[in-house]
Amino acid sequence: MKWLKHILSIGIGVSLAAAWISGCGRSESSTKPESGKNPSRMVQVAVARVEPSPMKDILVLPGGTEAWQDVRVGADMGGRVEWIGPKEGDVVKEGDLIAKIDVLSLKASLDKAEAALKLVEDLYDRRLKLFERNIINQEELEKALTEQTLAKASFREARTEYDRGFVKSPISGLVNYLFVDEGEFIDRGKPLVDLVNVDKIKVNVNVPELDVRFLKTGQKAMIRVDAFPEREAPGTIDFVAYKADPATKTFLVRVLMDNPGRDIRPGMIARVAFLRRIIPDALSAPLFALVDKGGERIVFVEKDGEVHARTVSIGVIEEDRVQITKGLEPGDNLIVTGQREVEEGMKVEVK
Repeated sequence: MKWLKHILSIGIGVSLAAAWISGCGRSESSTKPESGKNPSRMVQVAVARVEPSPMKDILVLPGGTEAWQDVRVGADMGGRVEWIGPKEGDVVKEGDLIAKIDVLSLKASLDKAEAALKLVEDLYDRRLKLFERNIINQEELEKALTEQTLAKASFREARTEYDRGFVKSPISGLVNYLFVDEGEFIDRGKPLVDLVNVDKIKVNVNVPELDVRFLKTGQKAMIRVDAFPEREAPGTIDFVAYKADPATKTFLVRVLMDNPGRDIRPGMIARVAFLRRIIPDALSAPLFALVDKGGERIVFVEKDGEVHARTVSIGVIEEDRVQITKGLEPGDNLIVTGQREVEEGMKVEVK
């Protein structure tokens, strides 16, 4: 029996040893890399050659629209408003009659002054004939002349007061607001009507002190009104302030633009694009070619199939391009497609 147990223990040991050797063989074979597989990957990129070209340094600032002419017409005299011609929204021409104030009583005063003038003129003519016939002396004639002069002055005064009762439009434009109705009483100097001329529009822009030095009267600008985002209209700088606003430290710049349809109204918000300067030989890159890494602006260039990272400084922005003031050289192959998949020193394929 002892020999049988000895044989069984030997057999079990051999089986265990064979199983261990077989397992080690399978583990080693599973860890070997597959033959013919390349662990590195070639990235395809597109490049654009960097060449100097002109760039426009454009400053865009918000502004507010204002009527070309905005006049508040007041009453030259007090009295009852007897008649108002135009209504709010009506178009008036310069010199058109807008309202009549107390003209009936003024007409009576004018007629009275005219009659008095005619009387003293007739009296002077009669006395002049009497003086020529030596019937009256020089003193009586001079007295008649003085009365005639005073009557003429009274008549002119009455005529002036009468004319003041007829309120006429000082400009051509639109009636924006009426302050009184027919039959109301109005005091001298009180507002009667607001008139606006919107055939042209003024756009007032507050320009920072660092930028105002680039702007001159007569310079062209492009204007876009927020209410009409699809439309862009040209304008001309009409005024550049010489004194800054003490609160904002900005300078008022007024731009004048045509408004033939009268659809741009005073009080709207506009964006004005000023051309500050033209940079003749600027190096630029598409905005999307820049990559932000750790707060630094990076671009990638390709040279002999290898990627090189460049830290850049930027200048002006024109539409979808940005000026590169430092970090690029003329002739560089700037990576514009695949730039977010590459790193310094990688091998790439230019497609």
